[in-house]
This record gives sequence, C-alpha cells and structure tokens, in this order.
Amino acid sequence: MGEGVVSVPTVDRRAVLRAALLWLAFLAPFFYLTYGVANWLASQRAEVPNLAFGWERHVPFLAWTIVPYWSINAFYAFSLFVNETPQAVGRLGRRYLTAQIVAVTCFIAFPLQAIFVRPETHGLPGFMFDVLGGFDKPFNQAPSLHIALLVIIWDHWRRRLRGAALALWHAWSLLIGLSVLTTWQHHVIDIPTGALLGLFALWLFPADGPSPLAGFRLTRDAKARRLAIYYAAGAMGLLLASVLVTRDNGAGLLLLWPALALAIVALGYAGAGPGVFQKQANGRISLASYWLLLPYRLGARLNVFWWTHRLAPAVELADGVFLGRGPRRSELSTYVAIIDMTAEMPAIAAPGLAWHAFPSMDLLPLDAGRIREAALVVAAASQHGPVLICCALGFQRSAAVATCWLVRSGLAPNAAIAGERIKAAGRPVHLRFETLAAIDEAAR
Repeated sequence: MGEGVVSVPTVDRRAVLRAALLWLAFLAPFFYLTYGVANWLASQRAEVPNLAFGWERHVPFLAWTIVPYWSINAFYAFSLFVNETPQAVGRLGRRYLTAQIVAVTCFIAFPLQAIFVRPETHGLPGFMFDVLGGFDKPFNQAPSLHIALLVIIWDHWRRRLRGAALALWHAWSLLIGLSVLTTWQHHVIDIPTGALLGLFALWLFPADGPSPLAGFRLTRDAKARRLAIYYAAGAMGLLLASVLVTRDNGAGLLLLWPALALAIVALGYAGAGPGVFQKQANGRISLASYWLLLPYRLGARLNVFWWTHRLAPAVELADGVFLGRGPRRSELSTYVAIIDMTAEMPAIAAPGLAWHAFPSMDLLPLDAGRIREAALVVAAASQHGPVLICCALGFQRSAAVATCWLVRSGLAPNAAIAGERIKAAGRPVHLRFETLAAIDEAAR
C-alpha cells in the first residue's frame, strides 16, 4: 500500500463491492432523474430569478477548469468502492442521498438560474462543456449540489490519505470548489449554501458513531420541550428573515446557517439529547458539528461573557479542586485535568492536560448516575494535581458535580450544605430541589 494511504484491516472485498454496486445502481439513475426533473420544472416557469453580486462579473472564465469540475463524477462513483465495510458504503450512500434530496427539493421550491453566458470553447474543454450542457441547464443553483458532494467526498478521502497524497487531495478539492465559479456554472452564494448541505449530510451520518437522530423519542420533560420550542421559534424566525432579505440581497441565504444551528439544538432538547453536538469523551467534536453549530456556539460564548465577566474564572473548593466556567487557553496551565459537563463546547487541546467530557444539555438537570460518574472522575483526577470542574457558566451542571464531590469527600454532610459552601466561596450556583435530591442519591 502506498505511503499516502492509511492502512486498514483486511476486509471482505466482495461484500464491499456488492454494496457499492447496489448503491451506485440506485444513486446514478436517481441523480439524473431528479436533477433532470428539477431542471425541466424550472424551465417551465415564466421567470426564474438569479442571485448574483455585481462583482462576480470579474470572476474569470477558465475553460480548462472544466476538468476538475467533471472529476467529481469519477470520485463520486469511485469513493463508494473505497470502504472498509458494507456499512461504511451505506453511510456514504446515505450522505449522497441526503444531499441529493435536500438540494433537489430546494431547486424545485426555489429555482435560481446562472446569468453568465460562457464564451465559445473548443478542444477537450469544449467537448466537456457540450456534454455537460446536454443535461445540466443553468437552473439548479443554490445550494450547489456540486459543492455539497465535494464536502462529502473530501471528508471521505481526507480520512484515508496521509502525507503528500493528503496535501494533493486538499489542493485538488480546492480546485474543484473554485471550478464551479471559473466554469461559470454557479454564483458565489451557491458555494456556502452547498457547503452547509454537505456538512449537514456528514452530521446526519457521522463516521464515529450512530446518527444523532437515531432512536429519537420526543421528550416528556416540560422544561426540555419548552426550550425546544424556543429554539425552534428562533430557527423559524431566521428562516423567515432569510426569505425576506434574499428578495433584495442574495446574502440573506447566509441566515440559513444560524437557522439550521438553532434547529439542530431544538432537536437536542426535543428528545435527541446531547448527541446532536457530537462530542466525544475526550471533549473533541466532529468537523460537521463544529461548523454547523458554530453560530450557536458564538452565541453561547457571548452568553458566558455576559454572565461571568465580573466573576473569577473559577473558585477553589478544597484540595486543588476548582469550579468555574469553561476555561480559556491561557488558563489551562493551572490544571492537570478538566471535568467538562458541556455538550456544546469543544475541548481545548494542551500538552499534558487530561480532558474528561460528560456531554449534557444546558439548563436541564443531570440524573444521579451522570453526577456520580463525573464526581468519581474528579476524585481520581485530583490525586494527580489541580482539577477544574466546568460547564458553560459554572452555575448548574458543573456545580451539581462539584457538590456531589464535596459530599462524597466528607467535606459537606449533604447537597444543600455543599451548595451553600460553594456560594460562600464566591460561585453563584443554581441548584433546584430535584437536582439536590439527585446529588444526595449520587453521593451515597
């Protein structure tokens, strides 16, 4: 195996080949059928709008970039065959299918057209443009399905390549992405919307675990339902604003990003749970989660600043155990371990720092088992040096764990007194009756 390719265990190549052929036999005709229908429906409209900025007229037409533009078709098919298991083939196929269904739905509901007329082109590029024009009419624009598929395929190969091969893949992927503009196939706004769609497909079918919506059950918790409604209302408001702003300015489509972020968070509160943030036990989050939920995280960070900028970052409870908000990079050298109760915030890497994440939804109470599990890790980690127990603000989720640790360590007789001790140390914790009961149960 070449130096640039990651070694993988021996696999059943026949099973992978069979799964890849079946998926390709379904996806290829489905792609051309649905894409063609969307084009035909748009062509029947009396007027199809366009979303292009005036400065886009300065984007050069580079005929040769039709080659990288077309190359995604080969990678689309070939990537199905480069997998370790039939299940991995199915995951990639579902990602393709998700991007296709969402994009075509948008093309039918809100068709747009490209307005630039390409100059006459000869030779191989001319032939390739002629073939492309046979089925790809200038209507299927935002979100760019080309870019959505590129994000999916780029992620597929970046996990399998190393060294020079990986660098070459990044460069070629960038060229494919730019080619949608330099072939005058798409306008600029199509690119971020297409990337958003590709990331959504990666998020929906992650490589490192089950789908965040697998086993979704509508919550019975009244507070969780209320929070889900609030976030869903915010998502709908941003979606409406996007539609209204886009009438005058194509940049309004960028509001789809925070709208999708809030919709995902709403799903978390509605019953999907902290899995929507795709945070692992070491605090790392998936690439898709990082970018899809970035608008929400920026809002969360502003909220942290608003509530904690006049407070100390953390307070020491006893024996080198601290309670506080999520740490900044400059504060990490103080600790040997971080006990992180947030689902929404990613870990910050630092040499020699152990990061223990217990992803939990903000503003919702922790159950006794979760509190006990985290408190035991605090006790073990504190044997090696200073430990920080944190959540976004350091008021509820982390406070519950800190309170349990105080009781289990014999430093407080019960949760209520432990909570008062934390307040006396300067941390304004908010622990409700049901949380105090769960802490006392966890401390037994």
